[in-house]
Amino acid sequence: MPDITPRSSFADTRAWLRALPALTATAVAADALDPTPTPSPLFLRWLEDAIAAGVPEPQSAVLSTTEDDGGVDARVLILKDVDERGWWFSGSVDSPKGRQLAANPSAALTFYWAGVGRQVRVRGRAEPGEAGVSARDYVERSVTARAVAAASRQSEVLADPAEYDRAVAEMVARIEADPGTVAPAWQAWCLVPDSVEFWLADPGRRHQRLRYRRLGPSAGWSTDTLWP
Repeated sequence: MPDITPRSSFADTRAWLRALPALTATAVAADALDPTPTPSPLFLRWLEDAIAAGVPEPQSAVLSTTEDDGGVDARVLILKDVDERGWWFSGSVDSPKGRQLAANPSAALTFYWAGVGRQVRVRGRAEPGEAGVSARDYVERSVTARAVAAASRQSEVLADPAEYDRAVAEMVARIEADPGTVAPAWQAWCLVPDSVEFWLADPGRRHQRLRYRRLGPSAGWSTDTLWP
């Protein structure tokens, strides 16, 4: 880690933030932005590059959704799969993101891998996966993760932590007694993209951007190079 001057040494927060190093990645493969016929193979190649470079938790992404009043919501989650249909993630239909996606399936995923200076933005429509896909996703989680997912009333006020502990313990016991137990509210979603943008950082700020846009349900993709 580089030595960072403490905030107290600066006149204000703005000066401190501007002094922090950014876009420090310099190793860029010559073919980093060579387009593939569809965006998912290029994304998987970038993900492999991030893993090889030791980027922590490269499968993490920010999911952005909208609330009923038009407000924007976002949270970090874990990518579960990528295929030609789209990008997969999961959660409870009773969670804020589940309710928001039910009301408005338009959503976006943002991946940022600082260690290699790359960002991917996926925008489109979140479609619920089939029951079997959701069940598999749930069963493949650890027992504790499954118990928490089933017991939690996500984002509601927790008045008594002991209540949470009891609820999780009860679900652990149920799952251990019946390993095939699946929480009824558990859902896998696929973000089916309308556009996917690949952003490649340059220390001198001459960034490169490649955008895929879907031409139609079965018409393939167009690609554009964008101004940085």
